[in-house]
Amino acid sequence: MESSATRPAVIAVAAVATGLLAYAVYFDYRRRSSAEFRRELRRNDRRQARSAKEQALIDAEAQKQAIYLAVDEAKAEGFPDNSEEKEAYFLEQVQIGETLAADPSKALEAALGFYKALKVYPTPGDLINIYDKTVSKPILDILAEMIAYDGVLKIGTNYTGPPGVDMAALMREMEEMGVNPADMD
Repeated sequence: MESSATRPAVIAVAAVATGLLAYAVYFDYRRRSSAEFRRELRRNDRRQARSAKEQALIDAEAQKQAIYLAVDEAKAEGFPDNSEEKEAYFLEQVQIGETLAADPSKALEAALGFYKALKVYPTPGDLINIYDKTVSKPILDILAEMIAYDGVLKIGTNYTGPPGVDMAALMREMEEMGVNPADMD
């Protein structure tokens, strides 16, 4: 036999379940029979999709600004000049990037570590190939944005000089003048 304390709880649960079932039947009836109700549902869906899209654009712009700020701060800090300091700096930054890459919430910081290592690496294109194989896609996307924002870093070559110098065009000009760039090593 049921105790007198559980009977009201069972009745309350049954009433809530009956109410939910009745609302579901009413909602389905309105959806099937009322064209205006269906239109309002579609409008609400479009409003939600539009607001989600706007929020995604706002979030993307905020992330882009955070990336630009991080690159500017890294440039302001500067990078080592001699080869021993560059090597130690490179190893330190790669280790920081790998450590932070384990936490998806620290993708920007991890990408910044990889970016700083890339800035001092003698052949950035080779390092990018290694990153492609070892680093997760979200971090690579942030790193690509950092590289695109940094006008000095040239990925295709080991040249990291001032922006505006097209090394491929310079090499073609040298070949046209009869100088073989490969002989200059």
